[in-house]
Amino acid sequence: MSVIARLESAIPAMVQFRAAQARGVRWGVLRGELGVELPSDFRALAEAYPALEFEDFLRVELPEPGKESSFVTTHRQMAEILDDWRQEGYAAGYIPFPEPGGLLLWGLSNQGDSFFWRTWSESPDNWSVVVSGRNGDWSEYAIGVVDFLAALYRKDFTIPGMPRNWPGDDPDVVAV
Repeated sequence: MSVIARLESAIPAMVQFRAAQARGVRWGVLRGELGVELPSDFRALAEAYPALEFEDFLRVELPEPGKESSFVTTHRQMAEILDDWRQEGYAAGYIPFPEPGGLLLWGLSNQGDSFFWRTWSESPDNWSVVVSGRNGDWSEYAIGVVDFLAALYRKDFTIPGMPRNWPGDDPDVVAV
């Protein structure tokens, strides 16, 4: 079963937004502007889906074909915020990308939680998922974004500091 199929199995409501064919994200533009290749599971998700919001809570930031630069802008803005957190002592030792091993944003909640990759490896497919909760909770998971989302919605684990009723049993999904 493909990584995308595992996610769709965990969150069936998302399937209605699956593109009939690859969306045509210009990965070379993103690689050029970010200076790094993004993980293959994330690229597969972005080729199959637009940006998605799960349960009116978690928004997965997926690049829009032809608007790749705005995707990069969002990441750069978050890097500045993370650098401020680091200077204020709130980053739990994490650093912003593009510093080696720095955090690179892939999702946000509507309550101020941030979801990152920790870019610790030369191979982006080895990157970890790091979650920064709005209450100062930090947690790290040694899996990719798509497997992280699938495991989260299968309720294989909970994330410290997240709402108790999230994720729900029958999550709704909206394309944004």
